[in-house]
Amino acid sequence: MIRRPRPSLARHAAIPGATLVDPVATIPTWLRRAVPDAQSLAKKDFEDVALAAGAAICLLDQVVRRHERWAGAWRQRLALSAAAATMKQAGRIEDEAALRDAVLLTKAGDDVGPAGRLLLAWRRLAARPAGDLLTAKSLAAVLGEFSYAPDEEVVNDLADELRQLGACDGTVGMLTGAFIAAERHAFDRTVGAWLADALLAQRLGWAHSVPLLGAEAAVGASARLRRPTTGSGATSTETHLERAKGLLAAQARAALRAIDLSAELGRRADRLLAVAPKLRAKAADAVVDKLLSDDAIVASEKIAGMSDRGLRRLFDRLVEFGAVRELSGRPTFRIYGL
Repeated sequence: MIRRPRPSLARHAAIPGATLVDPVATIPTWLRRAVPDAQSLAKKDFEDVALAAGAAICLLDQVVRRHERWAGAWRQRLALSAAAATMKQAGRIEDEAALRDAVLLTKAGDDVGPAGRLLLAWRRLAARPAGDLLTAKSLAAVLGEFSYAPDEEVVNDLADELRQLGACDGTVGMLTGAFIAAERHAFDRTVGAWLADALLAQRLGWAHSVPLLGAEAAVGASARLRRPTTGSGATSTETHLERAKGLLAAQARAALRAIDLSAELGRRADRLLAVAPKLRAKAADAVVDKLLSDDAIVASEKIAGMSDRGLRRLFDRLVEFGAVRELSGRPTFRIYGL
């Protein structure tokens, strides 16, 4: 059967800079209802949760494969959410604004501190090619950003274990295996979430990973995946399935949240691209590209061909157009983003 082009997509394609909104990526009502929260999880069968998680990841895959110009900003915004949730789970007070400040307001070469390094770990997941994330060199760097100092043997063992997980047939086993591997090497659930996201991207053939599980507080209750050492085999299997179910539910919720954010940022990016031709500054195109590829830009960003004063004027105009937002709420050291 020959399928005719969808008129709605054709109309959008004719508009320069417009975002193609694929109906396939629209989240159906049944799926939102099917994805359980932490309170309703116990009432759901494993098979139902696995089905919902698979459907959510399938829709997320549609978003990723569109390769939108704003995808970098989208992934980095998700990385910021993951870092903020990680800080909250650890009992620290740094929120998204404080994490942004730690990285963006620190001079190049200076120490960004523990909070800043944690954000850098999640930004690494979002920015580096997915195929490079789980090498021994990359793992050593990200573990350092998570405030661990493992020796070379531990890092190599972890890299080998992750390669085996990446080659296994079962996606559920790969997901739970990431947390088990982290725990086996005495790393916390945050590292397990980072590894699981990286493995998923490699499994699906994405160019870059999408930070998902780090922002899910429910992962904390379901990620302790060491198998019981006592009791019957049936009890051990049941416990493992319950924990896997919790991780799948968390992954599904995270995927839906990422899709919702993509729709929101897509609308904001369309507005930015619509007003871009009105910008007369010489380096305006570079500023627009930076806004589309990163979470935020500090007003003192060094951009070739743009003075500090000129950049501030450009941001003021973009705010007037409603194309960007000022994110810090301060009169000085201001930060801008979609």
